Amino acid sequence: MAGDLADVEFVVRTIAQTAVDNEKYFGDLDAVVGDGDFGYSMARGFEVVLADWDGIDRTDIATFLKKVAVTITGRIGGTSGPIWGTMFLRTATTIGDRSEVDAGTLVAALRAATEGVMARGKAELGDKTLLDALVPATDALEEALRSGGDAAQAFATTARERADATKTMQARRGRASYTGERSIGSVDAGATAVAVMAEQIAAGWADRR
Repeated sequence: MAGDLADVEFVVRTIAQTAVDNEKYFGDLDAVVGDGDFGYSMARGFEVVLADWDGIDRTDIATFLKKVAVTITGRIGGTSGPIWGTMFLRTATTIGDRSEVDAGTLVAALRAATEGVMARGKAELGDKTLLDALVPATDALEEALRSGGDAAQAFATTARERADATKTMQARRGRASYTGERSIGSVDAGATAVAVMAEQIAAGWADRR
């Protein structure tokens, strides 16, 4: 699973469109134990990315991702802006001046994004955050790349399974953590967003190939 700038554009545009299309769904999930603004904030940030799409600097992959990172950091409210901005920025830094993202670089970029989230959000695996979908999904993707399997589908399937599994967890970060044990019984909105985005990317990636 390697890609050039056009492939990266597809992934970013799919993420952005999914955030906009699922504004109410993500907001409703967040409202169960949070303040309910996750869907709204994500949609407002990524709709700017879509609106400015043609004008985003595409000098190289890293520059493109950095511009997206700056846009969403400035437009997405709460903690989500810095978190998602950090993921895009760490991904860009890892890719560097490469014109194509090979399998090894993809995994390294996702690991760097994960580390960025952990540092920025002071979160760990098991805290009931998007990390609980992103980390195991990255592991599954790496294994699929190693074995010659469908990496995009492996990532999406694992992200969904692990996002659904957050229902049994108690939130330890974000506003949901204020509710204590009441956070048990509902899925994490951020982890679910990762799963939905991954599913959309996997479906589209199959068509591209």
